[in-house]
Amino acid sequence: MSSRRFLITLWPFTGHLLPQLSIATALRERGHEVAFFSGEAVRGAVEREGFELFPFQRLDQERAFASMRAVDTGDRRARPGGGRLLPILRDWLVETIPDQVADLRDVLGRWRADAIATDLSLWGPILVLWEADRIPVALSSTFMGPLIPGPDAPAFGFGLRPPSASWSRLGSAALTRLTELGASGMRRRVDELRGQYGLAPLGESVNRYTARLPLYLVGNIPALDYNRHDLPASVHYVGNCISYPDPAGTPQWLERIPTERPWVHVTESTLAYGDPFLLRTAIEALADQPVELIITTGEQRDAMALGPGASASNVHVASWLSHGELLPRCSALVTVGGKATVLAAAEAGVPMVVVPTTWDKPDNARRVTETGAGIRLSPRRLSAEGLRAAVREVLDQPSYREAAQRLAAQLAGAPGPPRAAELLEQLVPLAGDAGSQPALVDRAAT
Repeated sequence: MSSRRFLITLWPFTGHLLPQLSIATALRERGHEVAFFSGEAVRGAVEREGFELFPFQRLDQERAFASMRAVDTGDRRARPGGGRLLPILRDWLVETIPDQVADLRDVLGRWRADAIATDLSLWGPILVLWEADRIPVALSSTFMGPLIPGPDAPAFGFGLRPPSASWSRLGSAALTRLTELGASGMRRRVDELRGQYGLAPLGESVNRYTARLPLYLVGNIPALDYNRHDLPASVHYVGNCISYPDPAGTPQWLERIPTERPWVHVTESTLAYGDPFLLRTAIEALADQPVELIITTGEQRDAMALGPGASASNVHVASWLSHGELLPRCSALVTVGGKATVLAAAEAGVPMVVVPTTWDKPDNARRVTETGAGIRLSPRRLSAEGLRAAVREVLDQPSYREAAQRLAAQLAGAPGPPRAAELLEQLVPLAGDAGSQPALVDRAAT
């Protein structure tokens, strides 16, 4: 295939950027041109990899960061839910669509892309440009599984077990419909905006609508997504596509840690703004225990917020460490359940204790427990005693590590970014027919 141009569009969050960088690199290695559309916050990371960034103009990246902070700031009991969450999502996801479309039309006028690969939460390309401008749009998901509802998956967002009987499938479908009803106001607003571009109403939820897109890339394996068999042929599991940053001193830092006792890594997320309850509880639970406790705080936090226990001889604190260097040497991971961290641990064959907080983390925790590779603890009821017992269990019971190692073998066998790039190439011949589905029948890692 001759060289093509791909525009990757995303919100400027680290967890959203890293998977797309790995796919962009694979596209470039296949001879294609790639550029990014995002906020100034990711300019350094994008340009270090040699890609061009078209920055937001009308879009305000701080609006997106404010939405993230509104959800993640506060302690585990103060995060918004229900009626308080919907206005935040509407302001961020829906009301920014006109500015997204205007910015992107300007970019496409200057840099004629053959196809767009977009972050799931950037709705302009998905809900407007694909139909209105008839440009192929692929969804390159930042989630561990597609959000397309179906009988094999639980209702999204609750951390529930996947339905296994007819009655549980009915219950899951009813809960999904209930959540869709709760978001009907957002959908009406989406339909109003689509009407301004001459498009018909969606007629269904945004998550259901994404099943119509010609390509839906999932950077995961079926085993970590309930082994679903209820998805359209456009959905492809390609394995982990996260590009981990340069170690930048991690190997030298790790050399200072004793190796006689098991290493337990504790981390929250790349967007950690609120109370570091998990880090503090882990220190209370494991300081002076027969483990080496390795904690990363994130760039937004001061280590002083962790309390006096952080000075214990077996507690080691850093703002950031490369998971690619650290996790293969660990015996257990304690995490809030972000996708990148869960997949890094699974790739390294490390069992997990997951204390899920916001966004997709409850569902990620459930995916882990369904494979047998870890334990889930409630953030609202978390105690030092409970966390200590859970860590002890995953360290002492071989079944958890065996399950994690099975995941590692499956992830190692997945095709990864090269397959994602190959699938994106297949979109380009469809540039003249935005309403059809591509012949993507080889579901690769499924």
